[in-house]
Amino acid sequence: MPEIATLAASVAAKILERAAAAPRFVVAVAGPPGAGKSTIAEALSMALPEGTAVVVPMDGFHYDDVILARRGLSSRKGAPETFDCAGFKVLLRRIRAHEPDIAIPVFDRSMELSRAGAAIVAAQMRFIIVEGNYLLLDEAPWSGLAPLFDFSIFLHVPRGELERRLLQRWHEHGRPDDQARAWVASNDMPNVDRVLGQRREADLVI
Repeated sequence: MPEIATLAASVAAKILERAAAAPRFVVAVAGPPGAGKSTIAEALSMALPEGTAVVVPMDGFHYDDVILARRGLSSRKGAPETFDCAGFKVLLRRIRAHEPDIAIPVFDRSMELSRAGAAIVAAQMRFIIVEGNYLLLDEAPWSGLAPLFDFSIFLHVPRGELERRLLQRWHEHGRPDDQARAWVASNDMPNVDRVLGQRREADLVI
């Protein structure tokens, strides 16, 4: 979409200015479920100089459904406590240390599970665009991620629009309307409210 590309170009210019001569620059793209984080992150990676940016999704650190069932968290999948925040933090530290060819997990929504080593952060990647719901969550252990980001972006979308988008998402994934509405009300919207109500300040709000 032209408007997304224009927005991404504007934000990329800010990132380039802020990064100056830094050999690696880590950008957080945060926001509630349905805010468009993956869309913006991908557009941003394309707006930065070719071959210098890669997207790292937080969703790769989802606990497997087996673990969620064992912990009684199946009905809260996608909440902060259903992610391996400690493992994610280790990955971000490796990225900041500029280790070469870092394998990262990627969440496959078609299978509802994470695939280990599904993507690589190559050594030549200067800009790391990290995207996820809880990157700016002001709750332990997520608040411990703050020093690992050089620049942070928060996507602010009206709550009603988020609810509409989330319903549409589940419809597109084949859930009947009653199941989609029940899941959005009991799981997605509480996560939305948590992100909106408990976030640290961002360098840029879109």
